[in-house]
Amino acid sequence: MPVRVTLDIMLARRKVRAKDLAARIGLSETQMSLLRTGKVKGMRFDTLSKICLILECQPADIMEYDANENDLSQAEE
Repeated sequence: MPVRVTLDIMLARRKVRAKDLAARIGLSETQMSLLRTGKVKGMRFDTLSKICLILECQPADIMEYDANENDLSQAEE
């Protein structure tokens, strides 16, 4: 998947535990773990907004995009 979640890096920079972030934004620890490890296919904008608000960051600080020409062919199918 070309979009990678780099939430762990921002959590370390801000010295916030994933468990604490999950509690503050209303996610279960299991959901937070899946998000941190990149095992999710998507994220709701309201969840993204809450994460960015608490960590005082921008969406680009917790996600990266790896360009891949194959992404265009998948969209055409």
